Amino acid sequence: MTENVTKLPVKRETMEPSFTRAWHPFESLHREIDRLFDDFGMGFRWPFGRPLFTAGPTWAKMPAVDVLENEKGYEITADLPGMDEKNIEVKVTDGVLTMKGERREEMEEKKKDYYLQERSYGSFQRSFELPDSVDADKIEANFKKGVLTVKLPKKVEAQKPAKKIEVKAA
Repeated sequence: MTENVTKLPVKRETMEPSFTRAWHPFESLHREIDRLFDDFGMGFRWPFGRPLFTAGPTWAKMPAVDVLENEKGYEITADLPGMDEKNIEVKVTDGVLTMKGERREEMEEKKKDYYLQERSYGSFQRSFELPDSVDADKIEANFKKGVLTVKLPKKVEAQKPAKKIEVKAA
């Protein structure tokens, strides 16, 4: 049985120097207030992050992500159910891996007694600072059955086994 695995391009970018970026003094305050509302004020949730009261499909702000390390590299796996690979972007900019995506759904139902139309939209962005041991030119991203897998191979010199140093009594 053949399985469809879609390779996604990983873009490399460089950013302008930090002194030319705009300064937004209230951005961190805004994020902190949003987090507080999520945690306390508006955040009564059932187990596994499902909201108690919803009126239609919901989309989490951040997808569930697993990060694994082995001797050859790292692997980041993100659950993105209902998304298409054309709506996912993976890029590396100045040592930071960023995964972005968005999903739009529209539903329309016409029956004799009623008309129902719903739209939902969700987007996410998740960033990871890459260790110096990662070979950024060989990063690969694959999307299969709603799961994004990003493989971050280590540089050859970082794959060498650790040297154990004996501790001697003085």
